Amino acid sequence: MVRVLVLCGYGFNCEEETAAGYRLAGAEPTVAHTADWFDGLVQLADFEILHFPGGFSFGDDLGSGQVFANRLKNGRFANGGRVWDAILAFLGAGGHIIGICNGFQILVRAGLVPNLAGIYAQEVALAPNGSGKFEDRWVRCQATGLGVGLFGEREFDLPVRHGEGRLEFADPQVRDLAQERGLVVLTYLDADGGPAVQYPANPNGADLAAAALLSADGQVFGMMPHPEAYLTFINHPDWGGRQRRGEVVEVADTGVGLFCAWVAAAAGKAAAKAAA
Repeated sequence: MVRVLVLCGYGFNCEEETAAGYRLAGAEPTVAHTADWFDGLVQLADFEILHFPGGFSFGDDLGSGQVFANRLKNGRFANGGRVWDAILAFLGAGGHIIGICNGFQILVRAGLVPNLAGIYAQEVALAPNGSGKFEDRWVRCQATGLGVGLFGEREFDLPVRHGEGRLEFADPQVRDLAQERGLVVLTYLDADGGPAVQYPANPNGADLAAAALLSADGQVFGMMPHPEAYLTFINHPDWGGRQRRGEVVEVADTGVGLFCAWVAAAAGKAAAKAAA
C-alpha cells in the first residue's frame, strides 16, 4: 500500500479532505503537523508520497508559499540535519511530491517544479490573478501533455479558490520546453472545449491555460484546482441536475481520479525499485 504524508499546520487547511481522497484511492495517508516532521517525530523516508495541501501557509505574508519554501530550502530539523537534504534524498529514492494550490505555490518557489535545468531554481511564477480578486468557483479542466498518460483522456470539473494562481513563464525558452515535454498536464477549458485563454473560463490568466505542472523528472506535481473538494458526485454544484438528467458520473471523473493516478504512479515507481 502506498503511504502518504499529508502535512498540516502553519496555515494549511485542506489536510483532512486530502487524506480522505487518498483513502478512496487505496493509499494509506498519515496527517502530521509540519512541526512534528521538523522535530523528527515523522520520517519522510517512511512514505512514498509527500503532499503539501491547500491553505495559507504562514499567512502568505511574504507571498503565497514563500515562507514555507524558504523553510524547505534553508530550514533544519531538530537534530541539525537540513530539510532540503531530506527532500532530495526522498526524490532520489523515487518518492513523489504533490502540491495543491498553496502547496503548488510552495513547489514553484522552491524550484521543485518544473525544474527543467535540474538545479532546483525557480523557473516559473504563480502571480496574482489577472482578475485582481480572489476566485472561488468551479472550472473545467482537461488532461494534456503527459497528463493524458496519468489521467487518461479525461475532462474534470474542479473547484478553484485562490488569489495567486496565474502561472507565468517569464522565460520563453522555459515555456517552450515545458510545452514540448508535455509538462503542462492540466489546462483550463472554455465553453467550446478548447484551451481557455480568456477570463472567466481561465480563472487567473495563466499562460498556456495551465492549471497543473509536472516536473521534468515526473516526480513532482503541482496544480491550482482542488480535487480534494470533489470526492463524490454530490460535491458538484449541479449534482441534482445531473441526477434528473440521468447522467452517470464515474469516480475517475471526480477529484478521486487524480488521487488514483498519483497513487498508481507512486506504486509503479516503488514496484520498479523493489524489482531492481
